[in-house]
Amino acid sequence: MKYAVLDLETTGHSAEDDIIQVGIVIVSEEMAIVDTFSSFVKPSVPIPPFITQLTGIEEETVADAPELHDVLLKLIPLLDDAVLVAHNVGFDAGFLNGALEKCGYLPFTGRRLDTIELLRVLYPTITSYQLGVVAAAFGITHDHHHRADSDALATAHIFIEAVGKLRTLPLLTLQRLVALIDESRDLHWFLNVNLNLMERTVVFESNEVDYYRQFALKAREWNEEQPARTNGAGSAIPKDMNFEAYLDAVRAKFQERFPDYEEREPQKLMFHHVYEALAADQHLLIEAGTGTGKSLGYLIPALYYGVQSDSKIVVSTHTINLQEQLRSRDLPLLSDVLPFPVKASIFKGRGNYLCLRKFEGKVNARDLVSPVEDAITASQMVVWLGETETGDQEELNLGSRGSDFWSTVSSDADSCLNRACPWFKRCYYHRAKHEANVADVCITNHSLLFTDVQADHRLLPAYSHLIIDEAHHVEEVAGKHLGMNVNYFSLVHIATRLFKDNRTGLLPLLRSKLQNEGDDHVQAWTETIDEIIPIFQEIREHWDKLFEMLYAMMGEGAEGATDNGAVSSSVLRLHHSELPASWDEASGVENNIYVELARVIKTMEKMINDIKERVDDLSVQGTITDLNGSIRDLTRLKDELRIFMKLEQSGFVFWMEASAVYRYRSLHMYAAPVDVSEQLQKYFFDAKDSIIMTSATLTVQKTFQYAEEQLGLLGYETQGKLKTVQLPSPFRYREQALVMVPRDFPVVKGAYVNDSYLDKLAASLVDAALETKGRMLVLFTSYKMLKQVHELMKIGLAAAGIGVLGQGIDSSNRTKLTRRFLQQPESVLLGTSSFWEGVDIPGEALTCLAIVRLPFQPPNHPLQEAKAEQLQRQKQNPFMKLSIPQAVIRFKQGFGRLVRTSQDKGIVIIYDTRVIDAYYGKHFLYSLPGPKIETMFTDQMVPRIREWLGKDSTAASEPEATKEATT
Repeated sequence: MKYAVLDLETTGHSAEDDIIQVGIVIVSEEMAIVDTFSSFVKPSVPIPPFITQLTGIEEETVADAPELHDVLLKLIPLLDDAVLVAHNVGFDAGFLNGALEKCGYLPFTGRRLDTIELLRVLYPTITSYQLGVVAAAFGITHDHHHRADSDALATAHIFIEAVGKLRTLPLLTLQRLVALIDESRDLHWFLNVNLNLMERTVVFESNEVDYYRQFALKAREWNEEQPARTNGAGSAIPKDMNFEAYLDAVRAKFQERFPDYEEREPQKLMFHHVYEALAADQHLLIEAGTGTGKSLGYLIPALYYGVQSDSKIVVSTHTINLQEQLRSRDLPLLSDVLPFPVKASIFKGRGNYLCLRKFEGKVNARDLVSPVEDAITASQMVVWLGETETGDQEELNLGSRGSDFWSTVSSDADSCLNRACPWFKRCYYHRAKHEANVADVCITNHSLLFTDVQADHRLLPAYSHLIIDEAHHVEEVAGKHLGMNVNYFSLVHIATRLFKDNRTGLLPLLRSKLQNEGDDHVQAWTETIDEIIPIFQEIREHWDKLFEMLYAMMGEGAEGATDNGAVSSSVLRLHHSELPASWDEASGVENNIYVELARVIKTMEKMINDIKERVDDLSVQGTITDLNGSIRDLTRLKDELRIFMKLEQSGFVFWMEASAVYRYRSLHMYAAPVDVSEQLQKYFFDAKDSIIMTSATLTVQKTFQYAEEQLGLLGYETQGKLKTVQLPSPFRYREQALVMVPRDFPVVKGAYVNDSYLDKLAASLVDAALETKGRMLVLFTSYKMLKQVHELMKIGLAAAGIGVLGQGIDSSNRTKLTRRFLQQPESVLLGTSSFWEGVDIPGEALTCLAIVRLPFQPPNHPLQEAKAEQLQRQKQNPFMKLSIPQAVIRFKQGFGRLVRTSQDKGIVIIYDTRVIDAYYGKHFLYSLPGPKIETMFTDQMVPRIREWLGKDSTAASEPEATKEATT
């Protein structure tokens, strides 16, 4: 037996396209490369420009290449008695068989293996399964991406590497994998071949993993975790070490570790401001721009204060990304440089952790909703158990349906057995909670901060000192958590969890387990289950009818966009006083749902309580605990739907959103508080001793007034309870960043954009991109405009070999798009929504940032509208008090994408001339951290870009006509 690793380059993806290059590598059973073959192929159709751009293969390259028939004559013998292996084998095998058929040969019918699938199972934590990314991660030389010979060789090395890992897995893990993958699949055959080999050759199992309940686990029992310091001598801060001495000790350690270390003045100021606020029981709003070293700026003083006063410090971030950065970079560094031992923990929302009891039950019962995809996801997780110590889903690279599978095995309070669970001492959630309790600093996220408030502070360890990073998101997160969101799948997912078919779901599982019990109530319980299941079918029918009716009410709502910008949506705000004509009829359908749900919940609760009292079997107890969790989810859903249909919650705004693509199945019902400032005061600012809030964007026009109003902090400063600080920037913005505004550029009013504007915008962006050789990020506020400009720029830059990547076009995943942008230096990246912040592209990879329009929120969005109405009632101007500050903060975040290090240098082009023409334009420009700002005619921009990038900015000549606005 041998393995034929194949890669094909083609003129496209359709059946009419041709092969233009073949690469094949033969790998022996012993995993050695024994033969290779590659050839260009003369196609019968022209090679499209984008294929040439991708592969480098031109018409000239294949002009003298052999015909397909001649290439196949050499290829077919290599495939004889071989297992076909490819990176996405479906594509290559499909094209191969199409070519064989075209030339009159029999199709390849042998076994096939997909290296993507193998990688997913065996390397569940790598961030991308893209060939180039994997090759780089494995240290495999792969010089010519998208060339069949190089791709086939890289795939062969990846295959060999994967098989090497497969053969070092614990036998127990390999046995689990074989049991999970369906016997009809070639992957099952391959795993089984290797299992048989390992069973014959393995003598001693590795002691790097622990074995428990037929799983191989990396994590041991957690209940031995100890605090960082005991009461022994010299274990805490020496009595003579005041804060200054502590900082000197930390500085000395940094200089020892990093000979080129230079203390940044803004960071030094931040150390003192944070420590003083904590020590004085004050709240602090502190704006710290890019380059300050914000994370260490608050962690270093907070850890000293926490240890000195024996106080728990909680740090909250908005994004999981920043949490992971703190875990992997900042905290390990601090453990090396602090003059005393500290313990830090990461604590996330419960749903981020795997519930081992649920996972065990699902795998043992083969309870797989999607047999192929769920089997791969479960296999990933079986391998991952031997590698993870946290059980945190953030480590996993789950497939497209992976999140659905995860929702059925994640930890949740409603279905937790706590100490009665056989997995309790290995539970990832309770491990994380215990670590948070014994740690000096607990790092969590804004979402859990508010979930903890809703759970009466039972989740996070008790704390009175809180640091909020990315604080400009606090008000938005608070609104989401204190509001509601009911969507079509809210019920569908719970119902599927309870019953999918006669053998899948919690109810069939319970029925099956009860058959083994000798209790005389079993027949009655079974009959109850059989009665409950059809009721869900009735509820589903009412549910579909309700959502169809609500969708019909939507009509033509305001255009919006999803986070990736790919789907426009309609929005309808609901007022209690003026409801759509058919609302009463819809309320009648909701009442049917309410009554039926109440009946089925009551029936299930009665049955569960009866079983709980009479059956001791742990497996049955686990299943009814999971059922209890689903019942609580149904109860919450029933009550939230009732609140939404009544529309009586005071201080709330209600609205619906849906897209035409998925129609009523896309419908979401939202309810959110218009103002969260009172809740923030009640639960945080009045309840905690000291709260530090920091971000790169807290001020508007150098003042914190907007942040104070939104957060409910007005008046705290005059009481001496709040201090505000804006740190100076560590960067030389005047020398590093040039802002250009083309003053003759047309102004767009409203959502409509005409063709002449688009042509002029695309032409200007193409000119700038040619001058900067790509390395450009363009930020849009409209996905529609992004898509139109993407087409025009692609055409304009094709001849120069500069690629154009568009969010929602080339990928909707921000991380993947950013990685592709970094891998292809000569490219332009077009982004909207999520690209305005959190994207880090340091160095020469990003030279030019273009902002197409000022990022105003749609004024007709229901929440925005309700906030504006509230301001009008208070005799205030909503545009100046709300729209402008929101847009300025977003604008500052966008501007912050350009300069990420002290060496970066580049240009920002603002195509929206309102920044210089409108009365409010100064709010935007004055909020920037001091770059050089110039206005000029559009045709003067390219020479100025060349001049700015070609010379030291201080020496650059500046024609007087262009220097109209400079800060």
